[in-house]
Amino acid sequence: MSLELIKPKEKKTCYFCSQAAKEIDYKEVDILKRFLSAAYKIKKRKHTGLCSFHQRKFARAVKRARQMALLPYLP
Repeated sequence: MSLELIKPKEKKTCYFCSQAAKEIDYKEVDILKRFLSAAYKIKKRKHTGLCSFHQRKFARAVKRARQMALLPYLP
């Protein structure tokens, strides 16, 4: 197998960095659901492609939305 056939994986870009979002609002449930699994668990950075800064902000927003009953804890 030659080395020319092996392609490097493309790095995912952060969704919130590309949108130039200053803050992640917990009231925007549609955007938050995009980064949750079917069991409403927060997906890992490896799967979402978020940067560490926005992953932390996202997790905080999801926790706030759950407490305000905008998102369920369980499916």
